[in-house]
Amino acid sequence: MKPLLRNLAEMTAHRDHLRLEVSVLSTLLLQGRDTRVRALEMFTRDGETWLRPRSWSEGERIVTSEYEALADPAAFALPELPELAKCIASGGKSVGRVEEHGHTLWMPVWLGERAHACLEITQPKAFTRHQRDVIAGVYLVYQNYQSLLDYSERDALTGLLNRKTFDEQFARQPGVESWDARQDPEVPGQWLAVVDIDHFKLVNDRFGHLYGDEVLILVANRLRSLFRSQDRIFRFGGEEFVVLLRSATLAQARMALERLRSTIEAHEFPQIGHITVSIGFAAAQGGAPVEVIGRADQALYFAKEHGRNQVRHYEDLVASASLGQKVAHDEVELF
Repeated sequence: MKPLLRNLAEMTAHRDHLRLEVSVLSTLLLQGRDTRVRALEMFTRDGETWLRPRSWSEGERIVTSEYEALADPAAFALPELPELAKCIASGGKSVGRVEEHGHTLWMPVWLGERAHACLEITQPKAFTRHQRDVIAGVYLVYQNYQSLLDYSERDALTGLLNRKTFDEQFARQPGVESWDARQDPEVPGQWLAVVDIDHFKLVNDRFGHLYGDEVLILVANRLRSLFRSQDRIFRFGGEEFVVLLRSATLAQARMALERLRSTIEAHEFPQIGHITVSIGFAAAQGGAPVEVIGRADQALYFAKEHGRNQVRHYEDLVASASLGQKVAHDEVELF
């Protein structure tokens, strides 16, 4: 029991989801001889739910995948595990399978009403009652702590990721240092977009902050529905949002952001009517997060100064020499 308690203490010392996951798998490895464990990440591809091993055991150590979910060659569709698919559809906590080579137990990890991952444990012999009790306890601690971590990373009003999580998520962008958007616009890369609600101060002034908050919530919902599961969406405060688009060509990034702009423009907000957003975006490479945000901000500023309700690309503006001298933020009210 002492090694288990030490591992549980180590689990709850982490403030990073991936490190927590590795610690949980290490704890589950203690439950039996010849035990194998995996953490399966769930993601959406072409409207279907897929899984891929994000961390797994190799002997007595835990390793993690070097791939992003969409590019992972080990990914597979959820229906390939029919027992797990049925368990998730019914909101279940665990399900098992007995085969000649071993016994497998799956435990979906829920955040609210959505299963976003699954713990998988396989061993040659059937799970004893004691093993199941210990595994269930570790699973509950893990899921509860995951929920606490997720809550600390979310904006209280919109439920989007908050600003303090941005640097960590940006650092996880695959291939940021080696990829260059100028080399081939058809090669999928990473993009950062800053989205700002036009004339939002007037909404608060005319209708009050309750209606302003409702606008922010509804815009956040549109952002969630229009971007993919591998993209990351943040509320940076006030009426400003940031989107990290992963594994997209320039054309795909532009199309996704234009779709967002037109969707917001067409939507009729209760009491408010119609609003618009301005968007600036840039390649997410060639500098620290603050530098990349600065480029996207310059594109956003250009959109604001040239009519609002438009999408502007920083690299396009640089190529056309359209940016000119940057105006200091204290000289004009940008937003």
